[in-house]
Amino acid sequence: MVRIDKKANRLYVLDTNVLIHDPAALYHFEEHDVVIPMTVLEELDKHKNGIREIARTARQISRTLSELTAEVSFDEIQRGIPLPGIGQTGRLRFLCYNDLKPLDHLDDTPDNRILAETCRLRDERPDASVILVSKDINLRVKAAALNVPVEDYLNDRVFSDSDAMIEGVKVYTPTRDGKSLWEALNVDVQVERVDHHTFYELSGDMPEDWHVGMLVSDSDNGADFEAVVRELTPSRARLQLLTNYRHHAGVWGVHAHDSRQNFTLNLLMDPEIDLVTIAGNAGTGKTFMTLAAAFQQTLDTKLFERIVFTRAPIPMGEDIGFLPGTEEEKMSPWMGAFHDNMDNLLRDEKDGTSSWSEGATRQLIGSRVQIRSPTFMRGRTLNDTFLIIDEAQNFTPKQLKGLISRAGRNTKIVCLGNVGQIDTPYLTANTCGMAAVVERFRDWPHAGHVTLKSVERSRLALAAEDLL
Repeated sequence: MVRIDKKANRLYVLDTNVLIHDPAALYHFEEHDVVIPMTVLEELDKHKNGIREIARTARQISRTLSELTAEVSFDEIQRGIPLPGIGQTGRLRFLCYNDLKPLDHLDDTPDNRILAETCRLRDERPDASVILVSKDINLRVKAAALNVPVEDYLNDRVFSDSDAMIEGVKVYTPTRDGKSLWEALNVDVQVERVDHHTFYELSGDMPEDWHVGMLVSDSDNGADFEAVVRELTPSRARLQLLTNYRHHAGVWGVHAHDSRQNFTLNLLMDPEIDLVTIAGNAGTGKTFMTLAAAFQQTLDTKLFERIVFTRAPIPMGEDIGFLPGTEEEKMSPWMGAFHDNMDNLLRDEKDGTSSWSEGATRQLIGSRVQIRSPTFMRGRTLNDTFLIIDEAQNFTPKQLKGLISRAGRNTKIVCLGNVGQIDTPYLTANTCGMAAVVERFRDWPHAGHVTLKSVERSRLALAAEDLL
């Protein structure tokens, strides 16, 4: 629009249509501050009533702002609220003037009030670049005519799992000068073997970004060293070497293709890990590997008595109305991922046929698998159960707490999700239950998290993730 002389300190004033267009826009300005005028809050309040998409989005934004202001003092609000997120160091500020004067020769409209608030802030902060961000082309033209720095909002990419939560993985690739993993760490190492497991005792200055339950590897593909952090202090760490599930030691016929998938199978098969959270784009194998591990430990090793599969029944588009039948029949339309993965798990690689279509196979597996709605889980205690919570990003933190707290004796819970596919109104990548669980259980020794990267479906699915 207009060339802007940007200073080191920037204050981005967001128009209402920017937040309506992208409810996660608050988190896309990295180290710069985000400013929301009081006029924008008033417009959001007017939009939030009704069942249209704009009303749902307005309520979602209001909920996000409520979460950000819930546990801060008035002084902190005046100084600016830190915005959560990896790499996010900017602050959220609110703009409120009791004696705001309208611009000369302009009507008292919301757009003109936002312009007046931006001009007032620009005059008060000569040390910073105050920039108005709007999707409204007419407002941008008026702002340029009034010598107000203005930009269109173009950062409408989907929020990724790595933006909202830790990856649970630390890969030390060889440097240009050939330094190895151990040279990069600069620690003393002792190796011991206990009960058929190999442990590495590290002493020295431990990396600040390490945490209990994370993968430490020397390569993404074909790694020579892959271990999970079992114990960690600032001066020592205890790492356990992972089982290699790439070749003969598969899980129900499923093999890992890279370090992250191998780590995932190790978490799923580890009896010391009670809670596993797996994030990743569509097609990374989250459900496929989880079902394989569930059947291995339920049907083969008899570690669990049953598998319970649940997910939030949230439609991707318009709702199709009420469904007849029993609880499992009502949940059947939402279980497409389960049936597709079962068809692949039971497929004969030689002739391409699958025994999943046979009645006897379905009856055998059906006796051990329960498909349940999360609505009816309250009050239950799940013993000897492998609980799979699919599409966990569509649950609120309180809803996921209600599901995870169902765990009884000998129960393992696996949460699968992708914050880029949130379909629930009011939730964002930073406020959904999936992000909250990963953050709260980060340092618990019986929990593990991994973010998968490689798409296994097809080159078209991989291209869609990159290009869309």
